[in-house]
Amino acid sequence: MKIYTKTGDDGTTGLLGGRTRKDDPRVAAYGEVDELNAVVGLVRVDVDDAGLQSLLQGIQRDLFALGAQLADIRGGGAAAPAEKAAVPAARIEELERAIDAAESGLPPLRAFILPGGSRAGAALHVARTVCRRAERAVVTLAAQASIDPLLVVYLNRLSDLLFVLARAENQRAGRAEDLW
Repeated sequence: MKIYTKTGDDGTTGLLGGRTRKDDPRVAAYGEVDELNAVVGLVRVDVDDAGLQSLLQGIQRDLFALGAQLADIRGGGAAAPAEKAAVPAARIEELERAIDAAESGLPPLRAFILPGGSRAGAALHVARTVCRRAERAVVTLAAQASIDPLLVVYLNRLSDLLFVLARAENQRAGRAEDLW
């Protein structure tokens, strides 16, 4: 099987349930989630901690599932996604526990911080901003199509986690936060 099919040469792409234009908000939404997944993969290159590696790998799997839901035009949010594509509410609670755990070792935030620090910390800040963009794209899609509202909640919580993880990674690396 060749990687190129030429079926998208007309500006359309295949989704679960049919074809649509490549500039469709659904394609934009799952494209942003796909980019976020790639950025999280890039973050993993610079992370040595096994616990953080495991957390980030789980997030990548969640993002793949989330993207699969967004690429399914058959049932939208009305139909239950396939088990492999489900992002259960329990995963959001796990993100919240991870936020609480990472934040417990950090000094209270009293000012805005400039993204940067260690290589892994800076990459986590990039992942956070890509996550916010993905969240905006999913919100735009949700205004036009039926999607599971937990997808927006997941992305919102994930961006918070990525921010806290960036701070924690910079602290672990001994890099002071650059306050604005």
